[in-house]
Amino acid sequence: MTDPLLSQLPGWAFAFVLVLCRVSAAVMLLPGLGESAPPATVRAGLAIGIGVLVLPGAMASLPPEPSQPIELLSLIAGELLRGGLLGWLARLMALALPIAGQIAAVQIGLTSVIQPDPELGAQNSGTSRLLSLAAPVMILTSGLYALPLQALVGSYHAFPPGGPFSLGDAAQGVAQATSACFALALRLAAPLIVAGLGWQTLSGFLARLVPSLQLFQVAMPGQLLGGLLIFGLLLRQMLQTWLDALAPALSSLPGR
Repeated sequence: MTDPLLSQLPGWAFAFVLVLCRVSAAVMLLPGLGESAPPATVRAGLAIGIGVLVLPGAMASLPPEPSQPIELLSLIAGELLRGGLLGWLARLMALALPIAGQIAAVQIGLTSVIQPDPELGAQNSGTSRLLSLAAPVMILTSGLYALPLQALVGSYHAFPPGGPFSLGDAAQGVAQATSACFALALRLAAPLIVAGLGWQTLSGFLARLVPSLQLFQVAMPGQLLGGLLIFGLLLRQMLQTWLDALAPALSSLPGR
């Protein structure tokens, strides 16, 4: 006589793998949880732990195990796509902070052409690195990491596995989130942009008025010192403005 518990194990294994596909794809991208600094084993363990917690609530939304391998592969691919889309939408707004740091570095003059940033795909800078480290710390300490996790759980009711998936709506959502990300980054770095433009304009006037002046040797130290001073004075307000904009963005994720 077969144990009823053993007979249910294949169904539970299929359900867990299906849930893990969406959860792991999302966790690898979620701000605060999917950072590249922690080891991959830590992030994998976090994805498995969240998957175990999500599984009981998602069981009612899961389809039966398909009989054809191609159907199973299609189902897994759809779950990876849904999880990755949710994680990427959440991360886009979080990227506004390091992007603002990169813009600030350009205005201050701290960029380096020999140190590429592996996350932003641009020149590395101290301000961008500082803000990219501050972003996950603030997300974890403020409790905002719970908002995308709630959206992940709710996505099983909004987008059940095996259901229709609109690539057009997904592309539109990513485009809107990208636009909002860059708009927020420009808003955060706006004081430094204005100060940088003013300094370059003043330098141009000096070059015209005093042609014999070694302008680079005079202007560059002032640009560095003044830019760092403005950045330090505005840092707290930048972080608070970013948090205030991040909270409603995470609250409006699909599944919330």
